[in-house]
Order: sequence, then C-alpha cells, then structure tokens
Amino acid sequence: MQDAIIREITVKASQERVYQAITNPSEIIKWFPDSVEGGTLEVGQEPIFSFEGSTHRRRIHVEAANPCDYFAYRWVPGPSGEGAGDVLGIPNTLVEFSIEAVAGGTKVTLKESGFASLLESEAESSFKDNNGGWDYMFDRLSTLLN
Repeated sequence: MQDAIIREITVKASQERVYQAITNPSEIIKWFPDSVEGGTLEVGQEPIFSFEGSTHRRRIHVEAANPCDYFAYRWVPGPSGEGAGDVLGIPNTLVEFSIEAVAGGTKVTLKESGFASLLESEAESSFKDNNGGWDYMFDRLSTLLN
C-alpha cells in the first residue's frame, strides 16, 4: 500500500498569488471544492469542503499555515470522511502544499500522506480516487495560475 501522493507543478504566478489560490475561500473554489462552509482556512479552523454540488462533503482541520510558503490540512478521504465531524478523532490524511519561488515562476508541491493509516477496507480505494483527483485538480490550479 502506497502511503503518499505527490504532485508538482510550476506556474507563472507569484508565491503570494499561489498562496491566495490555495487559502482564500473565494479563490480555492475556482479549482478545488465547489464551496467552503462553516469557517475560514486559518490554523485550527474546521471548515467543510463540498464537492459535486454538495453531494460529497469533507470537513478539514487546518493544521499549519506559513503565508506564501506552506499550507496544510487534515481530512478523511473515502466513505469514512463523508460528513465526518471529528477529523482528528479518526484515521486521516495530511494534505500539504509547499510553495517555492523558482526561475520563471513558482513551484507548487502537493503531498497527501497517511493512506496506510486509514481503515484497511478504504485505504486502497481512497488512494486510487485521490491520486486521480489530484491530477484533475492540479490541472485546474495550473490553468487558474498560468
């Protein structure tokens, strides 16, 4: 069982613009969830990401934020995460965005780790679903920022 998904893109936007696209609710909905409900994307907050017109709802726990460099949250992929109330009380994954200035733009690295800690019945399918999902979402992020 693989434990982590890693994606990397380089975009023309500044680190500040990338950070806003990842952490500002009015920006993140342009490429990732359909909506952000019940909180902000600040450390300690637990907003809900809704996908597919609120069909799939995922509470997140914002773990860390270092403006323009790093942002991380925890969530529960798979069936156990559907409407999960206590993200930290059940097996979850850590989603990290590292943002780095490079020649010609900004490198964005995503790492989602912790799949091996999920329920055995959900770990493999959650990894597969999120692996494909991050391809789709990172294409959308790249389009937004280039």
